[in-house]
Amino acid sequence: MSKPLSLTFDPIARADEHWKQHWGSVPSMAAITSVMRAQQILLAEVDAVVKPYGLTFARYEALVLLTFSREGELPMSKIGERLMVHPTSVTNTIDRLQSAGLVAKRPNPNDGRGTLASITDKGREVCEATTRELMAIDFGLGVYDSEECRQIFEMLRPLRIAADDFQED
Repeated sequence: MSKPLSLTFDPIARADEHWKQHWGSVPSMAAITSVMRAQQILLAEVDAVVKPYGLTFARYEALVLLTFSREGELPMSKIGERLMVHPTSVTNTIDRLQSAGLVAKRPNPNDGRGTLASITDKGREVCEATTRELMAIDFGLGVYDSEECRQIFEMLRPLRIAADDFQED
């Protein structure tokens, strides 16, 4: 599949001009449109790296989370909490990883109704290989230096706090 030709103008800037003429200046419209387009671009770049491993970014995040856990396993509820996703999404993600042999599931001995997900040796290998490749492309953010990446993180933090993603220290 070939990449579409680049436009000769910035369509978001053009939309902003039309917006101003029709409804007045609303900088948040251009900002959200830019954020959403950036998300599409980044997801496409990241997906190109994770897809050959049979992963999506959500599955990759789950593998990383399990890799970072002390014992290499976490309750499914904790995975959902940390990744900020619905329990159904966690179940789907872990089931797919289990089918690929990257994760194992077992009853949680501390919670009669709960399930523990644990990363397998194969899961660790895939996580390490995928991470090396994602780091090689700077997670799609190679056009920014370290300081600019920190600024992006800091700029988006208040939005995340306002959405109750987490409680600020």
